[in-house]
Amino acid sequence: MRRITFAAALTTMAAVLLNGACAMAEGTDEVAVIETKFGKIAIEFYDKDAPKTVANFKKLARDGFYNGTTFHRVIPGFMIQGGDPNSKNPDRSTHGMGGPGYTVEAEIKREHKRGTVATARSGDQVNPKKASSGSQFFINVNDNAFLNGNYTVFGNVIAGMDVVDKIVAVPRDARDNPNDKVEMTKVTITTRAEALKK
Repeated sequence: MRRITFAAALTTMAAVLLNGACAMAEGTDEVAVIETKFGKIAIEFYDKDAPKTVANFKKLARDGFYNGTTFHRVIPGFMIQGGDPNSKNPDRSTHGMGGPGYTVEAEIKREHKRGTVATARSGDQVNPKKASSGSQFFINVNDNAFLNGNYTVFGNVIAGMDVVDKIVAVPRDARDNPNDKVEMTKVTITTRAEALKK
């Protein structure tokens, strides 16, 4: 009797563990796709290292927050930055100064390698805890080790770095804002398989 009960318990436990593993795999299988006039950028998330940042980005994307925002700051050899709702406004002097009205707790664990995606933030003088912008983010086009330990890295480009390289090379003004806007026409959350379809 004890053996049967023990075997049944093991079977139940295995089923629970397997279901948990499947749920975890489903959760980490979600990626973001940013559509631009140059093509699409697919981003995988570092759910374990930056859970709050990832959850916030996914929520904003699902709410349509990023649709119509631009990459308002592009610096060759460094990065492209976007996600500011102010960038929908024709007044370029306000680009880079907006957000959803809140910050996200810092989750600084990963290094800034080419293709990694990180949150922008206010400087240390006004933001000693290095809290992240509620919506603005940037994509590194080089290994930027000098940023390590200062900004939350929450994802990585898995397709479309050629698109990022095109964006970073566009003509820009004195504030590094592209002369012709580079819009995120649509930002969606989908599965990895769907995002990587040819």
